[in-house]
Formats: sequence, structure tokens, C-alpha cells
Amino acid sequence: MVEKENNKESLPEISIEQLEEGVQHVNNPIIGLMPIEKRYLKSVKEYVQNNNNFYFSDGEARVEVRVVSDEIIRVRLAPHGTFLEEFSYAVNKPEQRVTVFSFDEDEDKYWVKTNTVTCLISKKDFLISFQDNQGLVTNEDYTTMHWEENADFGGYYVYCTKKCSPEENFYGLGDKPTGFNLRGKRFQNWNTDTYSFAKDQDPLYRSIPFYIGIKEGVSYGVFLDNTYKTHFDFGHQEHDKTSFWADGGEIQYYYIHGPHMMDVVKRYHTLTGTHPLPPQWALGYHQCRWSYYPESKLKSLAKNFRERKIPCDALYLDIDYMDGYRCFTWNKKYFPDPKRMIKELLNDGFKTVVIIDPGIKVDDNYWVFREGKENKYFCRRSDDYFMEGHVWPGRCQFPDYTNPEVRQWWGGLFKELVEVGVAGVWNDMNEPAVFGSGTFPNDVRHQYDGHRGSHRKAHNVYGMQMVRATYDGLKKLQKNKRPFTITRAGYSGVQRYSSVWTGDNLASWEHLRLASLQCQRLSVSGVSFCGTDIGGFTGEPDGELFTRWIQLGVFTPFMRAHSAGDTREREPWSFGKEYEDINRKFIELRYRLLPYIYSAFWEQHRYGFPILRPIVMVEQDVKTNLVREEEFTFGDKILISPVMEPGQTSKVLYLPAGKWYDYWTHEPFEGGMEHTVATPLDSMPIFVKAGSVIPEWPLMQYVGEFEPDEIKFQIYYSDYEVNSFYFEDHGDTFAYEQDIYTEKKFVVKGDATMLNIKQFSEGLYTPRYETYELKLIGLPFIPSKVYIDGKEQNQDLKFDELKRVIIHANKNFRNIEIFK
Repeated sequence: MVEKENNKESLPEISIEQLEEGVQHVNNPIIGLMPIEKRYLKSVKEYVQNNNNFYFSDGEARVEVRVVSDEIIRVRLAPHGTFLEEFSYAVNKPEQRVTVFSFDEDEDKYWVKTNTVTCLISKKDFLISFQDNQGLVTNEDYTTMHWEENADFGGYYVYCTKKCSPEENFYGLGDKPTGFNLRGKRFQNWNTDTYSFAKDQDPLYRSIPFYIGIKEGVSYGVFLDNTYKTHFDFGHQEHDKTSFWADGGEIQYYYIHGPHMMDVVKRYHTLTGTHPLPPQWALGYHQCRWSYYPESKLKSLAKNFRERKIPCDALYLDIDYMDGYRCFTWNKKYFPDPKRMIKELLNDGFKTVVIIDPGIKVDDNYWVFREGKENKYFCRRSDDYFMEGHVWPGRCQFPDYTNPEVRQWWGGLFKELVEVGVAGVWNDMNEPAVFGSGTFPNDVRHQYDGHRGSHRKAHNVYGMQMVRATYDGLKKLQKNKRPFTITRAGYSGVQRYSSVWTGDNLASWEHLRLASLQCQRLSVSGVSFCGTDIGGFTGEPDGELFTRWIQLGVFTPFMRAHSAGDTREREPWSFGKEYEDINRKFIELRYRLLPYIYSAFWEQHRYGFPILRPIVMVEQDVKTNLVREEEFTFGDKILISPVMEPGQTSKVLYLPAGKWYDYWTHEPFEGGMEHTVATPLDSMPIFVKAGSVIPEWPLMQYVGEFEPDEIKFQIYYSDYEVNSFYFEDHGDTFAYEQDIYTEKKFVVKGDATMLNIKQFSEGLYTPRYETYELKLIGLPFIPSKVYIDGKEQNQDLKFDELKRVIIHANKNFRNIEIFK
């Protein structure tokens, strides 16, 4: 952004946004049209304290500094002294967790201080800064917060500009399709249907106005809770400034202190929530296409999966399953008996997921439109005409999902789909997308849960509130079963209701790399349950690209192959037997690792840990020249270095500090350095952290195919103590909310002569199996004695083909000691 000194005599300034979209003007009766003046905070004249809220004023504008927790402080600006009514779709009334806070002042500053962070307000110029308890200033204003009046809509354009240190780096902001570090770049948040999006294209489908900065080895976060079009500049225009601004609403941002990136993300989740536990089947492999029809095509697809012994849990129906693209209807020509068909698919282990868009066809003979029209549930424009636009069904009207009454109605519309057996719902086109115009006009009005506003205010939350209505409806209709939903559009907090995918990508190696970066970025931005269209939605992948994408997809939280109707079909067997065998091997790996994956979801839900963790999060002080951006860990135990180039037979990768094991060969590697490893087509570099306990299921063709008789654990030797978590429950109900689950913690530590494994357990769930098979990897000695809970075991020690030591133990053991 262009900045000037706060000088009343200077000419009115034009913002970057005005330069890009046309200067905003007011009509002066004397000199005609003139630019709107940008106004800045002046010196602080007074303050008032109300519990943990502090209000500072320059005589006209007011700033609120609110202590939310020991590590989170919120800042709000009211340009003329009156704050908007407190309301947020992102922050669901966070519980106050303030241990100690204090207020003080000296000649120059006010101090709002917690045990962890201090907010300083300069009396002379109203500059705000934050410092940690070691005195490091982590975040500080470059200029005071400022604003311009919006003559067209009322309200203000609001701005905040921070200092940007030379070594400071930035991460987050959702799934922007660019390099992982945002330094030197500019973005905007305005949910947009971007078919076949390109690298660095902006904006995309989601708006997540949350970023993480790392300065001098300390992490902090900034969450700008503003649903209007927002903009972020990370040293792009001027290298020493970081700016964020919005086309309306308030400056309302949360400063979130670390000092580690993981701390920042966890604390962001305390504001915006975590994912509810998904049904376990939703973590399996999903197959989708625009579109699989008629019924015979879908049944043939299912038959191929089962006959070829390629695991799969869900098949998708795109818009062609509907009658004339009317939502909540069936094309009886293609699907004459949906209930029978879905039941037959379920008998073969397949869940059915259907698409539902927001556009409701204008047709008085169509029951959904008739109900919406009679109850005035559709969006209206400022002159009170209904908002209409053309999408797949033709002329459509659109529900106002910001109205709680409309959300309740919408959720009830899924009754018939649930009754015929539909297991999951995919909300698409909900940016909202409209053919021709792109989206709704700005003057469309929204109820906004009683805080009425135009589409400028509601646009970025429209898709989030749609999938919220979908999730709540399914939760009610499916009784105690967990809903599965997926949405294309969303805003911060959307993780409370849905999974996401990155939209209409391309079948290219560049987009394979972007897939890794976008999913990592979503994960650290609060949306861990994410994936991409494996193989690319548009374009034609060859067998190598599709297979490498399958390999990456095993380690994205949501794993779905999807393609456009004008492309060749792309199932795991579509490229010949060589590729089919490799794809089967990796999808089988996904299913064996599902208990580990499910446990990572539990840690996300309960503790706020992101599922995918970039290397800079795993090792915050890593040298930037060593980072391979495509590398990440799934949970905290398994590191992935996907293959991103055609014909690549080896690659250089970086392993974080510590000891690691090659998943395939169990060869040990030292961390904190680079290694060159082989990357044949039938493999991908996967490493496991020393000390890890990795649970594995016996191979299934779908989740719940049978009850395991025994759970396998791969235990990797370490000479330092390492903790691992394992979670299990019913897999598809909400009983875990009443403590009907088991969370187990394993503690592993060894030395040259022994390995010790401890197990701790909490929760009330009791699985049917009774024993574990423990496979010990990397022991520096040949065991001679095994003690389980103090009793020496007579069982013969076995070694498998990879020289793993195999022992068996009761699932409730507390302590195992293996001696040389």
C-alpha cells in the first residue's frame, strides 16, 4: 500500500485498491468529484478499562484492545467511536482463558500485559506493537490504523500496516496456489470460481484471512476477522511493510502468540474451532467423476474395484444424477430406483456421496423452489426483486444461508436423500458462482443472522453457511451418525462443518506440486481435512503423473480422484497393468495406515494439531536453503517427500533433526541434513521418526469389512524418549463425546542393551480384539529376554523378512522390557 505521513495539509491519498479498481470519489458541490480522504488515528487522549477490555480514544476514533487469553489479544478500530455489534461466523464465542493480565502506563506508552505477551500502545502516535516476555518485539505498526469513508455503500475501507523485518517470513492464508513462503507477494480474499486455475492465480475458492509470521525464530499469527473482500501485502509493494486491509467492516484482528508455529495454529483453533471427527469411511479412497451415469456405469465401476482388489469406500454422483439439475431430485431414466441401487452398493462396501449446489431452478412445479418462494427464503436485491442468475438448471434463485430459518429449512431438504441411503453430501458452486456475472451483485441483501448486510459483507461466508446448513441437517437426519460433507467455498471456521478440496485443478506436474503446497497451507490455516482432485480435474494425465498423484494422495487427509466429463476416464486401472499394480499398492498402504490417520484426526479435533505439517513447522529454525517445500509430515511421525518430476529416479530430500527410518527398508538415517534417495516409480520416499509407534490394520477393501482379530504396531527403536498416540472408537457415532473412546499413549525409549515400551490409556471404549502384534524395528541388539508387566515371556521371538523382531502382547499391557 501507498502510505504518507499523517498530515492534514497533505493531499488526499488514493489506496492501492482504488488504483486497481477505479478511484472512489465523493461529490463535492464546489469542486465536483474528488478522491476520498484517508484518515489516521491521532494521539491517544483517554482510555477506559472494562474487565479484560481496554478502550483507547483520540477524541473521535476508538480502539479496543481485548485480552482473550494469555497468548491472544484482539484489536478493533471504530473510526467514529461506535463499534459494530459483536458478531462473528468464524469465532464461536471463545471461552476466556486469561490467567493473569495487567495494565500500566509510563510517559510514552500504555501496557496491556499477560504472562506471555504485552500489547503496547504509543500515546503520541497511537502505534500498536506486541512483544514477548523476553522483550522481543514480534509485531508492530508501521503507521497507525486508518480508514476511508465509502460513499457508495456507507462504512469504511479500513487499513492496517505493520513493519516487515528483513528476515521475516510469512505462511498460511488458506490454499493460495503459490510458493509456501508468502514473503514478497500480495493476495486478496474473495471467494471465486476459478476453473483450471493457474499457478499464482488469485483469488480462489476460499477466504482464510489468517497468516503466520516468523521473526527472529519466534512465530506469531494475525487473524483478520473481516468477511468483506480483504487484501494482504507481505512486503510486495514496499519490502519493509506488511499490510492488510478490507473493503468494508472493521479492522478486527487477533494477535496470536507462539513462540512456535504449532502453538500459533493450536491457538487459532481455540478461536475458530477444529474439525469434528469424520466417519472412518470418509478417510478411505474415494472415486468421483463428472459424471458417472447411468446406474449400469456406476455398478460397473464398483464391480471393477472389487474384482481388481483395489480398496475403495465412496463413489460420487455429480450433477447428472438429478432431474434437469434440480437439487434433491433424481433422473429416473438414469437411476430408476435409487434406494435399491444405493443399498446394493452399500452391500459391496460403497458409500454414496451426491452433489448439491445452491442454485434452485425457477419452476413453480418444483417443490424445493415452491417452498423457498412461499417462505421468502431466496436472496433479494436492494430494490426487493429476487436475485436471479443462470447456473446448471438454467434460471435460478438462491437461498440466503445467512438466515438461520433458511438454514434449518435447507437441512431438512436432505430427508429423502438420507432415507434412500445417501451417506455424504458435496456442496459445489457455492462461492457463489453464477454463469456470466461470476457471482451475485454487491447490492444483494442478506439477513446475516440478524446483522443485515449486502453481498459485499456476506459473499465470503455464503458457502460456509451453506455447508453449515447441510452438516446440521445431516446430523439431525442421520441420528447419531457423523455427517460427511465437502465444500468448495468457505471462510475461517468452515472446518467445524466440512472437509474441502482445492477445486478445478489441472493435470500437470506443476499442479501436482501445488497440490502438496496447497494442502499444507490449508492445514496450517486451520483446515486440515483437505485434498485435491487426484490426477487433475481438467487435462489429460499420463500414467506416471496419475500414479505419482495417487502416491501423494495417500498422505492427504482427504483422498479423492476426480475428473471432468470432457477428459478420458481415470480410475486406478485406466493406464495399464503396471500403473494399476502400483496404484493398488499405495491405496492398500492408505488402508493399512488408517488407524494412524484416524489418530491424527483425533489429535486435530481434540488438541488442535494440524494434520499436515510443513518442515518449517517441524523444525522452525531450519535453514531456508535446506527446505524442500513439497515435503511435510503427516501427523508428527511420518515424513513424506513426494516425487514431483517426470522420469525422476532419485531426489535430494531434507530430514529434520533426529533419527529417521526408511519406511520401506527400515534403514536408519540421521536428520538435520540432506540425503539423496532412490525414487523408482513403484515407490515414494516415506520416513518414520525414531521412537514412533505406528498402528496398522490388516488389509481391507473398505472400512469395516471385518473386525480385526489383532492390531499391528510397528515400533521404531530410539535411544531418546518419544511419545505416540493411538485412538479408536466406534468410528461413525458421536459416542466419543461421552468418553466412549480409547486414547492410548505409548512411550518408547532404549539404550544399547534394552528397549522399554510403556502404554497409558484413557476412555471407556473396549475393542473386540485382545492382542497386539508388535514389530520391533532398528534394535541395536538381538533380544534374549522379554518381560511384559514384570513377567518373563516364554514366547519364541520371531524375525520376519525385514529382520523385524515380532512379539505378541495383551492389548492392556502397561510395560514391556526387551533385553539384549
